[in-house]
Amino acid sequence: MPETQSRTLRDRARTLVESGWFQKTIIILIVINAITLGLETSKDISGRFGSLLTLIDDLVLVVFVLEILLRLYAYGWRFFTDAWSIFDFIIVGIALAPASEGFTVLRALRILRVLRLISVVPRMRRVVSALLGSLPGLGTVIALLSLVFYVAAVMATKLFGDAFPEWFGSLGDSLYSLFQIMTLESWSMGIVRPVMETYPYAWAFFIPFILVATFTMLNLFIAVVVNAMQSDYHEEEAAHAQAAHIEREQLLEEVRSLRKEVTDLSDAIRSKG
Repeated sequence: MPETQSRTLRDRARTLVESGWFQKTIIILIVINAITLGLETSKDISGRFGSLLTLIDDLVLVVFVLEILLRLYAYGWRFFTDAWSIFDFIIVGIALAPASEGFTVLRALRILRVLRLISVVPRMRRVVSALLGSLPGLGTVIALLSLVFYVAAVMATKLFGDAFPEWFGSLGDSLYSLFQIMTLESWSMGIVRPVMETYPYAWAFFIPFILVATFTMLNLFIAVVVNAMQSDYHEEEAAHAQAAHIEREQLLEEVRSLRKEVTDLSDAIRSKG
């Protein structure tokens, strides 16, 4: 009897934490906490309402801790088999760090609680899952981009290092300058045009590099991520379709059983009559 009662309480706790209103409440509290943490960065607002902001922050933290404890009770050891639950556990654990001098950095990481929106909002969770799923493909693109950067950096150091040591004096300087050029941040007036004043044909090096590194490789990044998101979406749709098919089959089986029982009952009534 006690074991059955405990199982019933766990089922109720699981129903509570999985309910829509509970999830929406947590989302609202995360948003409120994000606003209060942002307001704390203002000296004027913090000076006038510092105690109120601290009180709200502490109350929200208490709710988050109670939520984690409730989920631990509801799911037991299975709580730690879910990556998102572990993520929430770590985020809330960091927020519980003491405010002593040695833990100042950890206390500043309280803003990480805002990241809990990722685990609470299903759409955000799907996007992050798709990004993680695209890591193998992204690894290949990164390796290819690194190869392009290395070859271009060696060439730039040999071609322009003597005249422009601040940009291409060493392999590291060339890599950083090429990264700036790839991002298109002041690449023309800041680097390329000054180099072309000394080396008029330098455009024959920089333009192909920009075409390959910026417009080709970065678009490959986007393509890999989009493909991963589409694959994740199709898998989810297939899972929903399979679940709906199983549910329809179960419903049809129940209808057949009910029809058979009605037929048997009608036959029994006729035989008695």
